[in-house]
Amino acid sequence: MTTEATEATGTAGTDVTGADLTDPAGADLGPGPRLHVLRAAGVGVVLALPDDGLPEVVHWGRDIGPLGADDARRLLRSVARPASPSALDAPWPLTVLPGEHDGWEGRPGLAGHVGRRALLPRWRRTAADGDERHLRVTAEAAGLRVVVDLALDPSGVLRVGHELHNTGAEPVDLAILEATMPVGDLAAEVLDFSGRWTRERTPQRRPLTQGSQARESRRGRTGHDSPLVLALGTAGFDDTRGEVWAVHLAWSGDAVHRVDALPESRTLLGAGPLLRPGEITVEPGTSFRTPAALFVWSDEGLDGVGQRFHRFVRGRAGHPRRPRPVTLNTWEAVYFDHDLGKLQRLARLAADVGVERFVLDDGWFLGRRDDSAGLGDWRVDPEPWPDGLHPLVDVVRGHGMEFGLWLEPEMVSLDSELAREHPDWLLQPIANEVRAWRNQFVLDVSRPEVFDHLLEAVSALVAEYRLDYIKWDQNRDLIEAVTAGRANVHRHTEAVYRLLAALRARHPGLEIEACASGGARVDLGVLEHTDRVWASDTNDPVERLAIQRWTELLLPPELVGTHVGPPVAHTTRRATGLDLRIAVALTGHFGIEWDLTAGTPDELERLRDGIAAYRRLRPLLHTGDVHHPPTGDAGTSATVVVAPDRSRAVVRVVRSVTGDRALPALLRVPGLDPARRYRVSLPLAADPPRNAPPLFAAVGDAGADAADAAAEVPGAALGAVGLRLPLLHPAHAVVIELDAVD
Repeated sequence: MTTEATEATGTAGTDVTGADLTDPAGADLGPGPRLHVLRAAGVGVVLALPDDGLPEVVHWGRDIGPLGADDARRLLRSVARPASPSALDAPWPLTVLPGEHDGWEGRPGLAGHVGRRALLPRWRRTAADGDERHLRVTAEAAGLRVVVDLALDPSGVLRVGHELHNTGAEPVDLAILEATMPVGDLAAEVLDFSGRWTRERTPQRRPLTQGSQARESRRGRTGHDSPLVLALGTAGFDDTRGEVWAVHLAWSGDAVHRVDALPESRTLLGAGPLLRPGEITVEPGTSFRTPAALFVWSDEGLDGVGQRFHRFVRGRAGHPRRPRPVTLNTWEAVYFDHDLGKLQRLARLAADVGVERFVLDDGWFLGRRDDSAGLGDWRVDPEPWPDGLHPLVDVVRGHGMEFGLWLEPEMVSLDSELAREHPDWLLQPIANEVRAWRNQFVLDVSRPEVFDHLLEAVSALVAEYRLDYIKWDQNRDLIEAVTAGRANVHRHTEAVYRLLAALRARHPGLEIEACASGGARVDLGVLEHTDRVWASDTNDPVERLAIQRWTELLLPPELVGTHVGPPVAHTTRRATGLDLRIAVALTGHFGIEWDLTAGTPDELERLRDGIAAYRRLRPLLHTGDVHHPPTGDAGTSATVVVAPDRSRAVVRVVRSVTGDRALPALLRVPGLDPARRYRVSLPLAADPPRNAPPLFAAVGDAGADAADAAAEVPGAALGAVGLRLPLLHPAHAVVIELDAVD
């Protein structure tokens, strides 16, 4: 999913003529373009391959089934565009790389300069290779070769990437190279996301209006305000209803997410890297490859989009397979105050309640007493740690836990030995009066000497302490990121990916968490090289509800760090109960960020029960389909995870604010087998509110009292009528487990 420069070479392949038609040899459609059909998981992508030029997407959406020769001719006739009034005299193609030469007047798919000439290529197709899951098309123009690659995953996710090869004698200054796909004519609304620190992934929705609209991210990282997923949908689409077309760019640098709705054309959805002026020059004999743009279609609302993304992500070769360990991170327990005795007591308590991984956060390295110094000097500070970290590591491992360490390798403090010795290693030259951010600056990882230094420094720590885990942080935006006068965000981001990959290659068992001031680097580019993300620096469970829900649109729960914080949240000063904090953390990669030495015996026992429930339920939570059914109450939200074989489910309902109803609602549980009966129980040791009605009674079922061990309810009733919930107070939750009994 990264870009790189490679030597320009030819592309082998055979012309695809009539692929996926009834006649496997390719039916004769007569003059005009041929069709190539991609299909998987109910999704169909139909492309017209002209005798010359680039492909045109005829259809992207519901699979239309096998096509015979007559079907193909009818389809091409039905989607052919006549010339529109007061426009070009003849119909023009909307290709996979739309440009002015074709007649496209929106944001181009490709733009730049060759010398002082505008980049306006006349493409001539030279080869096409493919089957029903993949199509690779090569086209030539004067001094250029482009390779367009489309791959439809078994989950129905379409991956689109472009390679631009410079086969000429002059450098090509690249400004735009983006992937686009046309959406259905019924698309009427736009959804994307914004946010800020501790309030990431805030949805924003608006009507689809005419024009070319681009969301640009210029933060040098994905950003707290990242669009995450840009979606177009039919009017009124929601979590469970409507047709939706969506795109995510698997990239952690500057990015563009775009919508083009022009009067003369179908609406386009797309994404690509944002390239600053002069940043990318494709020299003769080299090439540039874009990050992957991932396109998803669903006719089951946003949950359908999320489930396709989850299956795609879980299908990756490097996706974590072993159970996600319960993780304790020390940050909100001790901050910079590293006292060995307290940390050892914390480790013993952590092991006692069921923690499986202990992570020492910021403050352990040279000169690090606050956030003003030390970054870059990745050596254990002998003042608080005269014997190194070994006394703590020995206690952690002696209690059967893994050990992890917080690092921020890409950053440097000016008050550090590294900055004093190598001021030229900074990506943001101090001579330019670049502004500090959390008292830190960025190292230029694209420089070989910086790359090598960081690889060796981090590897030495991994080797000495046999680290199982690194929390890899990145706590600032990249402002004025320049090397030798040229913008350098793109090459720096590629180098960070290579550094992560090299570290994992040296230490195959090492797991890495991607953190960036909380949730400012949440994307599928960094997750090619890491094992989870930190969704946000806030552990306030009320704030976390929305953050986690919308992070789940892209990522399955096992990749999202979700921690039980302290009774009063560090970021909002809101006080919440332990039961709510456990319930919210349950539906992710569960952890703790709380000083357990301050917990009461009752709190520690309830936390122990919550951890036991997570450890028992994680095989379901981390493989199942995630649903967000409507509750009929604006003050509550529901998350349902259903096992792939529909044998089990977990339901979590949380009330954030009071509602206008005095009676508890019935929650319809999606995804269950209507022919089976389900045992209903409470997996967490928590008492229901005192005003709760008889719990878990579905209409037509005898129900069960809250004091009963369990009730059995037909799946059909749970799906069509619903599950009777308690009337929750604000900042309270209930977690319900459903197990098939036959």
